[in-house]
Amino acid sequence: MTNITILGAGFAALRTIRELRRRKVAADITVVAPSDVFVYLPSLIWVPAGLRGEDQLTVPLADFFAAHRVTFHCARVEGVGDDGRTVATSAGVVRNDALVIASGGRFIRKLPGIEHAIVPCEGLAGARTIGERLAALDSGTIAMGFASNPQEPSAMRGGPMFEFLFGIETLLRRQGRRDRFRLIFFNPAAQPGARLGPRAVSGLLGEMTRRGIATHLGHKPLRFEAQKVVTEGGEIAADLILFMPGMTGPAWLDGTTLPRSPGGFVQADGTCRVPGLQRVYVAGDAGSFPGPDWMPKQAHQADLHARAVAANLAAELRGDEASVRFKPELICIVDTLESGMLVYRSPRANLALPGLRPLHWVKRAFERHYLGSIRRCR
Repeated sequence: MTNITILGAGFAALRTIRELRRRKVAADITVVAPSDVFVYLPSLIWVPAGLRGEDQLTVPLADFFAAHRVTFHCARVEGVGDDGRTVATSAGVVRNDALVIASGGRFIRKLPGIEHAIVPCEGLAGARTIGERLAALDSGTIAMGFASNPQEPSAMRGGPMFEFLFGIETLLRRQGRRDRFRLIFFNPAAQPGARLGPRAVSGLLGEMTRRGIATHLGHKPLRFEAQKVVTEGGEIAADLILFMPGMTGPAWLDGTTLPRSPGGFVQADGTCRVPGLQRVYVAGDAGSFPGPDWMPKQAHQADLHARAVAANLAAELRGDEASVRFKPELICIVDTLESGMLVYRSPRANLALPGLRPLHWVKRAFERHYLGSIRRCR
């Protein structure tokens, strides 16, 4: 029987599985990943405030895999060969008739001294550490910022950094100790978050002003020290540093001949297919896709990639042409622990709604819906 191998167990991987089965694709599906536990990364922003814990944000995938007839291969990917037909892993070689790369990207940890900064979106451990460090501080300066991949500027995690910034300000205010802390946001761009659209940038900067958050914008970070951020435009003394570097492709790509973008990601066309290879697709953070410069690659957009991947694979396995193109779309709620700013962007529209209290609960409701669907194996 035809075997489809999927690398990764995140948003793009799970959506690909769901869509393949919804389309009645009867092929064997093998998932290769180092863990069969799904972590809902968008809600890491609530961990420092104690609104979420590990049990609430993780879902073991054994039941999901069983319900969708998936074989789980617990291993780290080490390489891809034979034009995509073989995957070298830490637990042996996995062969396939079709390959979906959904293994995510990785943060670029090249800035000197980056070990002095916490990278919030790397996982639960980092988010917990932020909460612990905040609790241990009686007063001080907290510096928070993000950067992009200079070879692929769209490869960044700006949205969550704004959420950590506003969330920490809200938490300190709720605790009655906001007046003892200086919060400063730094970014190499003069207009951070530009891909969200001009109205969103204006709203974000206005929110910083309203909350008394200082800014250090338009200056490239050069290095970090134990209590200092050094940029081209000066230094920021800090007792706690949160920094989200730009992203690049997974490290195992270095040992392959897969076509890559200048930023180090797997190159894809508008159907999510890897050019020049048969039945090899990429979805989510591991890929570089054609489209507008504001287009994200994670979460909702990864789901949209996966829908296209499944439709095209199903077509190819029937002997038809793979012609379904993914839809570029940005939808996010920038949360503050008490309200949220809704941002929507497509090739035809750009909307930014100001901070509204109900949007915080909408974001929590979507988390509950998404995790519930995995637990119910849907």
